[in-house]
Amino acid sequence: MVSALAIEKAAFDRARPDVYGDAHPKALLRAIEEDGDLLHQVENQHIISADQLNRDILVQLFRLAAKYESNPARYRSPLQGKILISAFYEPSTRTRLSFESAWHRLGGDIMSITDRSSTGIAKGESLADVAEMFNNYGDCVVLRDNANESIAEMVGPLRIPIINAGNGIDEHPTQAMSDLYTIFKWCPALLNPEHEDFRQLKIGIVGVPNQMRTVRSLLKMFVHFPEIVDEIVLLNDQDEDTIFDSGQKQQLIDAGIHIRTSKEMDEVLPQLDVVYINAIAWVGDSFETYGKKYGLNCKSQLKKDAIILHPLARGEELSTCLDDTPHNWYFSQARGAVFLRMALLTCMVQRADTVMDVI
Repeated sequence: MVSALAIEKAAFDRARPDVYGDAHPKALLRAIEEDGDLLHQVENQHIISADQLNRDILVQLFRLAAKYESNPARYRSPLQGKILISAFYEPSTRTRLSFESAWHRLGGDIMSITDRSSTGIAKGESLADVAEMFNNYGDCVVLRDNANESIAEMVGPLRIPIINAGNGIDEHPTQAMSDLYTIFKWCPALLNPEHEDFRQLKIGIVGVPNQMRTVRSLLKMFVHFPEIVDEIVLLNDQDEDTIFDSGQKQQLIDAGIHIRTSKEMDEVLPQLDVVYINAIAWVGDSFETYGKKYGLNCKSQLKKDAIILHPLARGEELSTCLDDTPHNWYFSQARGAVFLRMALLTCMVQRADTVMDVI
């Protein structure tokens, strides 16, 4: 039986359109000049929203992620002696395992909580009190909770940094960082408008911005890189006046990003360079599925060099028949999330200096 890793690697190796050159992370390394001082700005910072980071810091985090991904065996101990508290009170596979994989790959130790009922919260303990206890037990917290307000309740008492790994339908900032990291690996020329291969992208996002945290954070992330966007098309079956929260659309407009909505995927798809598709939004203790009439398969009218991104887990909206095509960048997206999170965690716990001089 072929392993999932082998399938992922095969898809990654195939997804190298000649027009964009080498899609290996080393190409991204070459496109970014190192500035370690910027990474120090992330030290001891909580990462709650995609709004917090700026373009320059993100680019340096992408560079460090590419450094890790280019030669992962070289970095085994930057987080030795550090402890991560991995608190996932909502079901998760990729996000939880990628954070824990990232920490383990860097030599750290982990305490993992995957069931709220096994903690003091089940007895009525407040998240604020839990945070006070976390201060004594670890060096960094990664939290996923199905309540929007949970991360805010913990931030006040915390004296160690925390990462929002998804809070209800609000945000998922590291997923959006991983999404952008994947796009820049696919086309490093996007980081340099003077490059001969630079061109603005038409980006299609299948999803509902005010109901899907991955879409909400991704739109916020594009605000930091408006120069790479020609147009964003939101594809869903909702009315336009129901899909945005207050200020959501205006933030994009203020950044100079042209955004429009469409209910007709077949009309828009042939124009798109990047298609980001999602279907699930967590609501309370369960989830809702949106846009059932939108789906991608081998018959979809994709541009020859278009790429597909998906935060996973997928359902019927993304057919497995696309897995063995050059459009498949969702496996690379999931793989790259490990290295992006390695970069972020290294900086947050003040260990960036230990890897800056390693080539």
